[in-house]
Amino acid sequence: MVKQTQLALSDAAEWLGDWHPLAEQLGSADGLVSLCSVSAFLRLKPVQDLPSLRRFLHNYQTKILLPLELPAIQSAHGHAARHEVRELVALDQQLAGEPVLKNFASAGRRVGHIHVRKLRPLRDDRVVQRYLQAVENGQAHGWHTLVYGMTLAIYSLPLRQGLLGYAHQTTRGFIYAAARALRLSERQCRKLFDELCADLPEAVGALLGEKALA
Repeated sequence: MVKQTQLALSDAAEWLGDWHPLAEQLGSADGLVSLCSVSAFLRLKPVQDLPSLRRFLHNYQTKILLPLELPAIQSAHGHAARHEVRELVALDQQLAGEPVLKNFASAGRRVGHIHVRKLRPLRDDRVVQRYLQAVENGQAHGWHTLVYGMTLAIYSLPLRQGLLGYAHQTTRGFIYAAARALRLSERQCRKLFDELCADLPEAVGALLGEKALA
């Protein structure tokens, strides 16, 4: 039992190292179509050089990551912590109505399904089992953000750390997924990452209602 728990905790911690499902797909035809769709939705030209990648990531952060994905993770964390399965499923269905998320819905659901199934051994956890059942019955989509937030709650991983981890790895994932095609150096990648992530701690703090330091 102790060994199984340790393995489960390792799986949960690995979430903090996962990339965004769209970034993960960028090498495939599916991913390229998704990227073009998201760029079109954000009214941006296709990513073809460092400046256009910077514009894409800035717009992604301000129009998708901060207003949609991080709040979804926070809400899922809260519902799971309070054992609110019905509310979690309702949130899942609500996200399906967000136009921009439809551009990478298949990727988000695929990643979410993989990770929610990893939680199947937690048979005593009512939230996990009922949400998994809703996904398998087609009542829920299994969004990666909701499974991520639920996982943070189940294993009592710090929410702030989890939100920042997701934001950082998402940004890093996009940068390095594009780096080879755009022939970006490691120094350029790191500089862009530092630039884009500089304000994320403050943004996460605002989401969590933390007071700014004087």
